[in-house]
Amino acid sequence: AAGAIFWREPEVIVDASRYFTEAKHLELYGVGYFLREWGRAIPVWTDMPAVPFLYGLIFRFFGETRLYIEIFNTMLFSLTVLLTYLTGRELWDDTAGFFGGMLLLGVPYIFSQVPLMLVDLPCVFFIMLSVFTFIRMLERGGVMIAASAISIFVSFFSKYSTWLMLTILPLILLVYSVRRPSHETKRCLLRGSLGFLAAGVLIAFFFACKYDVMSRQIGFLMEFQKPGLRRWGESYLSTFFFQTSPWITVAALYSLYRAARKRDLRYIIVLWLPFLFLALGVERIRYTLPAFPMICLAASFGMMDLRRKEIAKFIVLCVAFSSIVIASSAYLPFLDRISLVNVKEAGAFLDELKGREIEAYTLSAEHPRVNPAVAVPLLDLFTHKKIHYDYTITFPRSKEILESPLRFTFEYRNPGYYSTKAGEISAVAVIAGKQGQTLPPAIQQRVRTFHRTRVFDTSDNVFDYQTLVTIYY
Repeated sequence: AAGAIFWREPEVIVDASRYFTEAKHLELYGVGYFLREWGRAIPVWTDMPAVPFLYGLIFRFFGETRLYIEIFNTMLFSLTVLLTYLTGRELWDDTAGFFGGMLLLGVPYIFSQVPLMLVDLPCVFFIMLSVFTFIRMLERGGVMIAASAISIFVSFFSKYSTWLMLTILPLILLVYSVRRPSHETKRCLLRGSLGFLAAGVLIAFFFACKYDVMSRQIGFLMEFQKPGLRRWGESYLSTFFFQTSPWITVAALYSLYRAARKRDLRYIIVLWLPFLFLALGVERIRYTLPAFPMICLAASFGMMDLRRKEIAKFIVLCVAFSSIVIASSAYLPFLDRISLVNVKEAGAFLDELKGREIEAYTLSAEHPRVNPAVAVPLLDLFTHKKIHYDYTITFPRSKEILESPLRFTFEYRNPGYYSTKAGEISAVAVIAGKQGQTLPPAIQQRVRTFHRTRVFDTSDNVFDYQTLVTIYY
C-alpha cells in the first residue's frame, strides 16, 4: 500500500527504455527468440537477462500495460519487506525480524523505485530471497536445496553487481558451521556444498551459452563502469540522513557496539553488504539499495537493547509512518514537476485520439547530454498506440559522450518493430530536448497536413535533460 502512492507518477528515467525494449522483444517474438537473440539482435548494453525476461513474460501473457509492471514491482517490494522480517527471525527472533521489516519502510527513496521499470528493486528482492532460502537450506535441507539454487541463479543474472553481493552466502555457511555442534557441522557443509553445486551448474550452462556476449559486457564494465562509479553518486550524508530515516542510521551504528559486546557472529551476516559498499566507496544510492534490508536488520539488532520493547515498537512505527508522509508530501510533488511527466501525459493524450498508428520524431540539440531517441520507448510504455520511428542519426565519439553516465543512449539501435511499414497515421509526436527547437524541413513537410494539437512542455531546473513533446493530429 505504501508503494502504491507512487502509481500515478511518471516515475520514468531513461534507463527504463532499455528494459522496456528488451521485454517488448520477448512479448512480440517469444521466449525462444529472446533467449537466442539476447545480446545479439536485442541490444543489452551492460544489462543482465533475468528481470527483462520476467517483464517480457508479463507483457506477453497479461498485455503491454504499465499497470501490470507496477503490480509486479509492488509485490516484490512487499515480499522484500516480508523476507527482511523472515531473515531477522531466522537470525535472532520474531521481534528482531518485525523491527527489521518495518524499518525498511523508513527509507522513502525505496517507495519512489516501486513503479520504475528498472532492475534495482527486483535485484534487492532476489538477493534477500537468496539469503533467506540459503539459511533455510542449511537448517532443513531437502527441497530448499533446489529453491536456494534457483534463487541464486536468478540473482546472479539480475545484475552484474549481484555477483559481489552473493559473496554473503559463503559467509553465511561459515557462520552457521562454526555455531553448530561438530556432528551437525558436516551436515551443514554438505547442504551448502550441494546448494552451491546446483546453482553453479545452472549458472555455468547459461554463461557458456552467452559467453561471447557476457565477456564483452565484463570488459566494458571494467573499462567504463568501474571508473565511472567515482564520478557518479550522492554523498553518504544524503543517503543515510535524508533518503533514509536518521533513526535507522543511528540504530545501525549503535548495533556495532552491541554486536561487539555480545560477540554475536550472526551479526557479521547483516554487516557484510553495507561493509562491501562502504569499502568500495560506492556512493550512488541506486547501486546500494540491496544493502538496505541488512542495514535495517542491523538497526533492529541495535534497538533490541531497549529494555521496554513497546518503546522500540513505537519508534519503529514512527519511522515507517514519517517515511510514508515524507514520500507523499515531498517526493511526490517533486516528481510531478520533472519534465519526464510530459512523456506520460503525451502517452495518455495519444490514447484518447482516434486511430491506432502514430509516427514519432526526435529533435537533437547541437551538444546533447542525452540522445532523445531513448524517449521513444518511454513514450511507447505510456501509450497503447503502435509507434513508427525511423532512427538514422549517428553521434561522433567525443570524450564527453564516451565518459557520460548516459553513454548508452548514444548507442541506441532502433528496434525492428518500430521500422515496420506504417498504415494510416493518425498522429505525429515530436520529442525535443529543449525549448524553442525548430522543426527540420523534412518534419515540417511531414506535419503540414496535421494540426498542432497539444504541447507538453513541463520543464524543471534540476536535470540537464528535458523531454518536451508536441502532438500533431
